[in-house]
Amino acid sequence: FDRYDADAVTLNPYMGFDSAEPFLRRADRGCIFLCHTSNPGARDFQELTVADGSGGGEPLYQRIARTIAGEWNDAGNCALVVGATFPEELKVIRGIVGDMPLLIPGVGAQGGDVEAVVRNGATADGTGLMINSSRGILYASSGADYAAAAADAARALRDEVNRFR
Repeated sequence: FDRYDADAVTLNPYMGFDSAEPFLRRADRGCIFLCHTSNPGARDFQELTVADGSGGGEPLYQRIARTIAGEWNDAGNCALVVGATFPEELKVIRGIVGDMPLLIPGVGAQGGDVEAVVRNGATADGTGLMINSSRGILYASSGADYAAAAADAARALRDEVNRFR
């Protein structure tokens, strides 16, 4: 945080609490943990069943969501990365984490649907989502009109999100 004057950092929970703890201690900064990413291969590991301690099991992404929301978020500075391309999983995660913020990649080039994201991921008051569309904005144009095209793409995404809120 200090070296780059960053407000938030994306973290991989697979390293465990001891690796995340120095970041979590910074209550004034955000810790955004990978949970269920937007890439097609996300299912390779993130949906593997892990023991839940009571003789049953649950998908790994659910364990991650439950652990971070329930055990690691004492300072209220955590959020989760949940891909727009998996709206059903997004709904499950929202049910687990309550009002915790979610960073949602995968809208645009990866095919995530804004309406499905808002319907399945927004909190009761229509907030709680940081919807990201990197390529849709970065590559809006490769010409001299790049700045205007990128601004138009960003506004169009904002308007679409607000339409479904």
